[in-house]
Amino acid sequence: MAVTERLAEIRERMAEACRQAGRSPADVRIIGVTKYGDVDAARAVLTAGCLDLGESRPQELWRKAEALAATEPAPRWHLIGHLQRNKVRRTLEVVHLIHTLDSQRLLAAINEEAARQGRVCEVLIEINLAGDPGRTGASEADAQKLVVAAQACPHVRLRGLMGMASVPEGPAASGQARRQFAQLRILREHLQAEAAAETLTELSMGMSGDYVEAILEGATMVRIGSALFE
Repeated sequence: MAVTERLAEIRERMAEACRQAGRSPADVRIIGVTKYGDVDAARAVLTAGCLDLGESRPQELWRKAEALAATEPAPRWHLIGHLQRNKVRRTLEVVHLIHTLDSQRLLAAINEEAARQGRVCEVLIEINLAGDPGRTGASEADAQKLVVAAQACPHVRLRGLMGMASVPEGPAASGQARRQFAQLRILREHLQAEAAAETLTELSMGMSGDYVEAILEGATMVRIGSALFE
């Protein structure tokens, strides 16, 4: 099955999930995760009509962004994996949105580099929903401090939160994912109220195996990779 057909099927499932949730499909954006393919695969996702492309590794984002720089319409690149401070400069040169802000040190590095480049960098705060020390993301307890710090950075615009559900084995997986997505939505609402963070409008949550549950809980971005290519 071609990427175009897979994308059409995904959009049908998204539309049904939006109908169940009383939402408009226009309120949910697909981030086509291209880490599963090469430059030609990324180009195929663009051709199919998905302009938002996501990469987990900064180096791979740089490589594909350079290869597709002259493509029309131009892709909007999203970094959805961990960002080290020594990779901030080159990443900011090509990225549309960083989904994985998780510390004040990274925030300071992004703000400094964005100032040097004369731009405002849009970011999401990644939340470690599982509370697993082996996973990336800020804790829920630290989220408000990070929001307040971001509000003080003139070259950073905080757009929302990102989270990844745990993936337990067995029939409980769907329910677990939905509970954690609800947890992220509730945290976003709390931060909007407590930190007066009106710009926290985005919820990046849900991947190929659980994007329906994410949409039912308010996702505005879903990160779809394997379902586009497998």
